[in-house]
Amino acid sequence: MIRLEDILTPGRSQVNVPGGSKKRVLEQIANLIGREVPTLDTQTVFESLVAREKLGSTGFGNGIAIPHCRLAACSAPVSAVLHLEAPVDFDAIDGAPVDLLFVLLVPEAATDEHLELLRQIASMLDRAEVRERLRAAHSGEALHHAVLDELKGR
Repeated sequence: MIRLEDILTPGRSQVNVPGGSKKRVLEQIANLIGREVPTLDTQTVFESLVAREKLGSTGFGNGIAIPHCRLAACSAPVSAVLHLEAPVDFDAIDGAPVDLLFVLLVPEAATDEHLELLRQIASMLDRAEVRERLRAAHSGEALHHAVLDELKGR
């Protein structure tokens, strides 16, 4: 079983990310993934995330979104976590603006892995104390460690 802690790296954990709009945030995510995972094309990642959002918002509630999609060029799951400098409207189910995003990109055929990783993320973010710890992180490294510490404690 693939675990979230195995696919999230310090380089893909960022704080104070400029937001502005949902589209701009998805662009920021695509740029980050394009830099960190050279085998994935930035434009393809962006277009795939936008297409997924058109199916229904990935706004999870409590200021959290879990943008995710399947990609043909993705050979293994990739994750990222971002804390925005200011919340943005993400059409979340509770109507709250989003400032904390967990990103998940998976190969096209990774159905069970995809669902298991989404479950791990949603389960972790369902607890208020976890969300507070993640939002309190002042650097990408601190954010990455907060996620790892939480995952180790499950």
